[in-house]
Amino acid sequence: MTQTIAPRVRTLVLLFLAVTGALLAGAAPASAHAALTGSDPRQGTVVETAPAQVSLTFSEPVAVSDDALRVLDPKGERVDKGDPAGTGGTTYTVRLLGGLPDGTYTVTYQVVSADSHPVAGAFTFSVGAPSETSVEASAQSSADGLVGSLYGAGRYLSYAGFVVMVGGAAFVLACWQRGSGVRAVQRLVVSGWLTLTASTLALLLLRGSYTSSGKIGDVLDLTLLSGVLQTKTGAALVSRLLLLAAAALFIAVLFGSAQYRRNDEERRDLSLGLAVGGTVVAAGLAASWAMSEHASQGLQPGLAMPVDVVHLLAVAAWLGGLTALLVALYRAPADTAVDTAAVQRFSRLAFGSVIALVVTGIYQSWRQLGSWSAFTDTRYGQLLLVKIGLVAVMVGIAYASRRWTARLAEPGAPGTPREKRKETAATVPVTEGGAGQEGTGATGTGETGAGTEKTATATASAPTPVSTASADTDTDTDTDTDTDTDTDTDTEREKPAAVTGSAEVRAEDSEAGAKAGGDSARAAQLARQRAAVATARQKRLRDADPNRFGLRRSVLAEAGVAVVLLAITTVLTQTEPGRTEQEAERAASASSVPSAPSSSSAQGTGAVTLNMPFDTGGKDGKGVVTIDLDPARVGGNSLHVYVERTDGKAFDVPELKVALTLSAKSIGPLPVVPDRVSTGHLSASGVQIPMAGDWTVEVTVRTSDIDQVTVSKNAQIG
Repeated sequence: MTQTIAPRVRTLVLLFLAVTGALLAGAAPASAHAALTGSDPRQGTVVETAPAQVSLTFSEPVAVSDDALRVLDPKGERVDKGDPAGTGGTTYTVRLLGGLPDGTYTVTYQVVSADSHPVAGAFTFSVGAPSETSVEASAQSSADGLVGSLYGAGRYLSYAGFVVMVGGAAFVLACWQRGSGVRAVQRLVVSGWLTLTASTLALLLLRGSYTSSGKIGDVLDLTLLSGVLQTKTGAALVSRLLLLAAAALFIAVLFGSAQYRRNDEERRDLSLGLAVGGTVVAAGLAASWAMSEHASQGLQPGLAMPVDVVHLLAVAAWLGGLTALLVALYRAPADTAVDTAAVQRFSRLAFGSVIALVVTGIYQSWRQLGSWSAFTDTRYGQLLLVKIGLVAVMVGIAYASRRWTARLAEPGAPGTPREKRKETAATVPVTEGGAGQEGTGATGTGETGAGTEKTATATASAPTPVSTASADTDTDTDTDTDTDTDTDTDTEREKPAAVTGSAEVRAEDSEAGAKAGGDSARAAQLARQRAAVATARQKRLRDADPNRFGLRRSVLAEAGVAVVLLAITTVLTQTEPGRTEQEAERAASASSVPSAPSSSSAQGTGAVTLNMPFDTGGKDGKGVVTIDLDPARVGGNSLHVYVERTDGKAFDVPELKVALTLSAKSIGPLPVVPDRVSTGHLSASGVQIPMAGDWTVEVTVRTSDIDQVTVSKNAQIG
């Protein structure tokens, strides 16, 4: 029951690498959180005439670059012109060249969703009739390559660093303040800070390439980095780095205070200040994720972001505190072993964290899934079920840990008598140089000294048992001198003759000045060996306690499950929510159309595009107005108006009105007043067309105070 920690650490590291590699490798294709829910022309449709533009509608707002939307002809040549533009809401358009021939055209897009993830895809539509095309309509994303894998690993490490740093500090501050002086715990928290800082810097550098080219050579591109700093995600990463500077100061004060002795009042004031400051910094770090990822988009973002902050803090308090407890149980020196009261305090902290996780997790699950079927029909729901199962396993193991903790706290626990015996032994005065010197110095003879010298020499020349015992001790205990009093007392009880003889040998050697240097080194070596033996004895006695051993095993099992749980959580943040996935599937199903047009419904299967030249007769009075009506059916429609000069350049006019008339039924004119979107682009949503038929679309264009003209064309609706 005195196995070393090394095999267990290796096991956890291997588990971490295997799970992370498998999950991150499988998560790349589903890393998008915005989904394409509609397009005009629709995917796979065949239109009789070439459209003037292509529009794409997503499930949430996205960021588009100058090259985000592209349209390629059957030969792979680009036929789009100008930069993509948003039409308001979640629809984005790109203009096409005029006079496009018949054939199959490919639309590709690569945008960034509002929750910071790249979205890429492609689809085709045909003009006149389908044709062969040299373009492969694949959904290759910049997140699918090496940069995407590195970015995913950086996200995992950032979460792990946050959990270890915040949870470890919370464990020390709230459960075991003596742990602030334990070097193994200090290293754990500092390593969490270093991991979070390094991974945040890496994410900031990788971000530009991750959302654009996906090339490793663009990681150090300053132009891309400048663009990243202007985005919401870039601002969140920079804010995280600034908060980490404050966290470094917090950690320095937390662990630096262990070197100074303070009275109870000063200790309480310091603990209160650290608790308030640490909570503020930890909440700010958690908010850097909540404000740039899932919680910032979708339903109820104002409520979802604070809930996400609480969820992250609860995860850190539970899993990070569990890691700190594991380190304390295995690596803390024997004289500063974690006590039962600290374990009980952490048990209460972990219970409260689990309650917070359950409450916030239920809300987040409802928000991201939206239906029970999404649990089994979407990748997000399936991963969430795995996460729920792992949490249930951890709670079960935690219950076993609580039972071991309760046994440790019982008055008759095996550890209690040993602690009392150790305290009793510590009261016997023993000195390093000559224990028992007052009682034997007067009667010691040369013969006795010689015999003792042989004993001391034999002890010093047999290092093998000492080194074996020392192998079970932590390296931190090698420099702990405060245990010498206790351990020397135990040694003196077992070998009084050796100790007395050592005193006489040192006395004789002092009189013989020629041997003073060698005997002093031998005495120092003997003292170090006795300290190592005593420390090893204390750890063996401590580890022999079946209750403490059971607690260590159960906490180790919890930590192993926590490694997998954290990996699942990271993949969930990179996976398209179930609600969005199902909405995209419904939209794709609704937009499926036959591959060839029919004579009766060719115009009713997609948007109607009308090009109407105009001339108001005044200066700059000539141009072309283009009307796009989508879906050109009875009910609500979206109307887009584009105004261009004869040279193809967009320009604004002082006034533009649209009216719809169905003369056969004496309906209309129905006025439509579109709103300006950008230069030469106006739009109106929810345009109601009450009946199918051959409608006349009239457009009145005014280019000056007195120059005005009305042009019209007919469109088949329904």
